[in-house]
Amino acid sequence: MARLPRLALPGFAHYVIQRGHNGQPVFLDATDRGLYLSALAAAAGAEPVQLHAWALLDTEVQLLATPDSAGALSRFMQAVNRRYVSAFNARHGRSGTLWDGRFRAAVVEPGMLRLQALALIDTAAAPPSTPAAQRLGGPREPLVTEPAEYWSLGNTPFEREAAYRALLAGGVAPATAELLRRAALGGWAAGRVNGETPGSGAGVRPLTPRRRGRPRLVPR
Repeated sequence: MARLPRLALPGFAHYVIQRGHNGQPVFLDATDRGLYLSALAAAAGAEPVQLHAWALLDTEVQLLATPDSAGALSRFMQAVNRRYVSAFNARHGRSGTLWDGRFRAAVVEPGMLRLQALALIDTAAAPPSTPAAQRLGGPREPLVTEPAEYWSLGNTPFEREAAYRALLAGGVAPATAELLRRAALGGWAAGRVNGETPGSGAGVRPLTPRRRGRPRLVPR
C-alpha cells in the first residue's frame, strides 16, 4: 500500500514527534541538547515556521510548531536533522542514521486541544529541555512564539502565567495525551480540522483514518 503524503496545513499548529532509531538515545548530555537547540535556531532563521514548544527527551524530540507555508515544516525538520545528526555523529565518533525514519506529526485543532498539546510538551521534560519557564514568568526564550491560545489566557502577563500554571497543575488527561500521540504517530489530525488538505505530495488526503473494509454501497 502506497504511503500517504504527509498531512501539513499552513497556519495550523503541528504536534511533532521524532524518535530515535530502535529506541536508542538521541541525547547523551546537556551538550547534545545545546547542539539540537542550535540546529533549531538555524532552521528557524531559514524557514517560515513558528516554534511554540519543545521537549528534548532521551530517546525522542517533541515539538509544537506552526508552518506559515506549504512544505515549510518538512524543510525545517530536514534542516534540523541534517545539522544535528552530523554534529552528534562527529562528537560521539559514530556514523549512520540517528532517527527512526521520518518525523511524525499531527495537525492540532485550535483552542483547548492546542493548549493541552502545549502543556503536554511543557511537562514532558524539565528546563532547559523545554521552554516552559517563560510561560510562567521565567526568562524569555528567543526561539519561542506563543500561540494565540496562550495569549487568550489573560489580559496581563500575570493573568496568563497564573492561568497556564493552573493548567499545568491540572495535568493533561491520559486520554487526551493518547489522542495527540496516536494522531502524531499516524500522521492524522488531532481534533476537528474542517475540510481536507493537500499533503506535501500531489493529490488530496483524508484528515482521519478511513474505516476498514469496502465502503458501503449507497442505493440509488
